[in-house]
Amino acid sequence: MGLKCPNSERRDVSLLSFTFKERMTNPILNGPQAPESNPPIKPQYFQPNQFVISNIQRGIVTTVTLDQTFYGTKNNFVIGQLVRFIIPNTYGIRQLNEQLGYVVGIPNQNQVNVNINTTLNYDNFVASPSYGPTPPQLLPVGDVNTGQINSGRSGNTTYVEGSFINISPL
Repeated sequence: MGLKCPNSERRDVSLLSFTFKERMTNPILNGPQAPESNPPIKPQYFQPNQFVISNIQRGIVTTVTLDQTFYGTKNNFVIGQLVRFIIPNTYGIRQLNEQLGYVVGIPNQNQVNVNINTTLNYDNFVASPSYGPTPPQLLPVGDVNTGQINSGRSGNTTYVEGSFINISPL
């Protein structure tokens, strides 16, 4: 190869003769790295978004009211979307914390119905606790792969209902 090994005279060496740090910092050995090779993830460029919970109505199907002013986005969950609850202890209904459920209905613009039965052994939701620095949240987790998947040579776009959508302006 003809590369100069540190602390020696010029001679042919293999990459194994260099330390890890020398291999990583030498552009000849490591090659160029594009600045966009690992861009940061910007959550505002993906849908569905996370939402702060303003109320939870217990029932066979749990109705969750979303605070759309907190992050400034409208409800963009879809039926079939897998969601996770993050409920700090001060907001009550702690049994729902870290629970997963599917969106089974969207009764209003700021509400979703989730298929978790909260009729028995669930505390009530406390909308305004005396202390609560972290608000309760409903987070999108993924999808159930039930959307339309086009096959063949059609001009239609392939999509999976409930999956994350990149809405980046770039």
